[in-house]
Amino acid sequence: MKVNQSISEYLSEIGRKGGKKSRRVLSAKDARNMVRVREAGRAFKAFHAQCFWYMPKDMKVMLEDLPEIVRGLRQNGGRRGFLLASRLCQ
Repeated sequence: MKVNQSISEYLSEIGRKGGKKSRRVLSAKDARNMVRVREAGRAFKAFHAQCFWYMPKDMKVMLEDLPEIVRGLRQNGGRRGFLLASRLCQ
């Protein structure tokens, strides 16, 4: 570290280098699927007692679980669940 360089400048320089090395390139489809899985996980937690009582409460939602999450939301989630299920299907 240079004597005249402030700590914030030093940390931003290190962050810039780390960001260059660790960048991942995702396809648009993979990025959309990541968002869908994240939203489905939130919906699973929010609607567990109402729609997913038969599934383990600590289940980690994966991409292959989306059809079951959508089905449960449509059948037992009321209007809010139905609208959320339609967003997950897009």
